[in-house]
Amino acid sequence: MALFVCKNCGFGSASWYGKCPDCGKWNTLTERPDFGPHSGPSAGKKESLKKISVTPLKKIKTQAKSRIKTGLFEFDRVLGGGFVPGEVILLTGEPGIGKSTLILQSLKNIRTLYISGEESGEQVKNRADRLGVDLNRFLFSSDLQVEGIIESAREMKDEIDIIVIDSVQTIYSKEIEGATASISQLKEVTKLLVNFAKRNNVTIILIGHITKEGEIAGPKSLEHFVDCVLNFEGEKVSNYRLIRASKNRFGGTDEIGIFEMTGKGLKEISNPLVFLEEKKSLEPGKAIVGVTEGQRPLFFEIQTLAVPTVLPVPRRVVKGFDYNKVLLLLAVVRKNLNLTLDNFDIYVNVVGGVSIKSTSADLGLIAALISSFKNIPLSPSTLFIGEVGLLGEIRKTYFEEKIISEGKRLGFRKIFSSKNLNSVKDLKKVI
Repeated sequence: MALFVCKNCGFGSASWYGKCPDCGKWNTLTERPDFGPHSGPSAGKKESLKKISVTPLKKIKTQAKSRIKTGLFEFDRVLGGGFVPGEVILLTGEPGIGKSTLILQSLKNIRTLYISGEESGEQVKNRADRLGVDLNRFLFSSDLQVEGIIESAREMKDEIDIIVIDSVQTIYSKEIEGATASISQLKEVTKLLVNFAKRNNVTIILIGHITKEGEIAGPKSLEHFVDCVLNFEGEKVSNYRLIRASKNRFGGTDEIGIFEMTGKGLKEISNPLVFLEEKKSLEPGKAIVGVTEGQRPLFFEIQTLAVPTVLPVPRRVVKGFDYNKVLLLLAVVRKNLNLTLDNFDIYVNVVGGVSIKSTSADLGLIAALISSFKNIPLSPSTLFIGEVGLLGEIRKTYFEEKIISEGKRLGFRKIFSSKNLNSVKDLKKVI
């Protein structure tokens, strides 16, 4: 019996295809002769039936794991207090965003084995020197076979606390025929590394690029293998970087870390007004919103521009905000305030090159839009907090009282929220 298997995704078929039906790649199906129930690595080894062993859960000892502090408070905040021994972390971000810089800075006081398939040892050392990293704590290797990495790490597990794989799509397994960075290779490499981390209590950080399609290291097929998925975000033209956790088995996913990229590396930011302009000016189309990321209030400036369109279908350009959310809020404005937005191009931008996930910014976005449409500026000492529903009602948001309290402390004289506004129609009293 012969089976054709895709080298990229592992799809199997009894007949050959020019294009893989599963991943869509061309000329990746190769023939594996004598493929059957008794072929492969376990051929000729018939395993006997084994009954499972069952243990009452209350008799299993609780394992107290002390965390490894990175020395970067903003990073530790997102992790939940630091690295947990045996934890596997997937750090993602666009190429050039600063992932390697973040890792080197956060591990400068931790015994680390650094595996690099992206850069040479000289390049890594130059960056480490610039960042002031203690090179006595770092071991470097450019060997990329996962079996060799695991065997060597097992022998030196008493000498290292953390293993960094930069990046995961450059590592390969000798047991898989697929090309490096293919789905089958990525899954096999990740599974082997996860098993090693759990059995030896060694933390492993996998660095993975995000492709043009927004996928992590090719497909997003690695997220369910790991314990924590960190997203390093920011525009390359902006100095600010945000780190969020989209998955965290040993901490929360609602915290955010803020950094500024400088010539000497990443600088931690704790000022909640960092994304606001120092020079306050009265200009139509901008509003300041207050949101919470984890336990911390932050303040952002939303800018909108509404201009008459010359196109049959008006443009909607959004940066730093969810596109579909903006369309929803435009529909709410059209329904409740009777603004003729169908004849206008709408542009939305969040200052600082960051993205706002919180619904607390809904009210501020609508206020900025009305301000631009009517060409009426809003006071820079005015703050907007509130989620807007489909019927135009303004709802109380997460930690609203805390944002209001922080806003008053920072000098905002007028604060509009669900406490003094019931619906978007009440914005007519403000603008």
